[in-house]
Amino acid sequence: MSMVAMAKHWTLDELHRLPDDGNKYEVVFGELFVTPAPTEQHETILARLSAVLVPYVTAHGLGAVFHPRAIIRFEDSEAEPDLFVRPLSPKPRRDWDAAPPPLLVVEVLSPTTRRRDLGSKRELYLEAGAAEYWVIDPERRDVRVIRPGQDDMLVDDRLAWAPSSAPPLEFSVPALFG
Repeated sequence: MSMVAMAKHWTLDELHRLPDDGNKYEVVFGELFVTPAPTEQHETILARLSAVLVPYVTAHGLGAVFHPRAIIRFEDSEAEPDLFVRPLSPKPRRDWDAAPPPLLVVEVLSPTTRRRDLGSKRELYLEAGAAEYWVIDPERRDVRVIRPGQDDMLVDDRLAWAPSSAPPLEFSVPALFG
């Protein structure tokens, strides 16, 4: 007779007790994800994207561009996206519980994060109300654009983002990769 091993269901309390040891810890639908420090390529892509997004988000009063250590908390899950844009809370709080849903969430794929970024985290971000989710693939040199209720789009030339009533932001995807 064989026995099936039950996976541990992690809670946010347990997550918050983990050590600050240079790894990134997230709990998505009870599953613990541990990610080592990112590569230089990963961070360079995000720096280039941030340089495009920050002036646009600021100029159009969309909120702020958040980087790692900022989190998306939804129900019993807590994730730390590579980058996200969301409106600012009218009265900023000390926690993330009442933060508005993100307008955009971005993850850069790596060999260790591919499955979760395209699976569990995709589901989490969409359930949390993200209007758009981009998955940047450095190997394929493209961006997967995911919008609720629509088919995914793979973009490898020019990407347009048009949140709310702001005019579209358009930029070169190849420029993200240098």
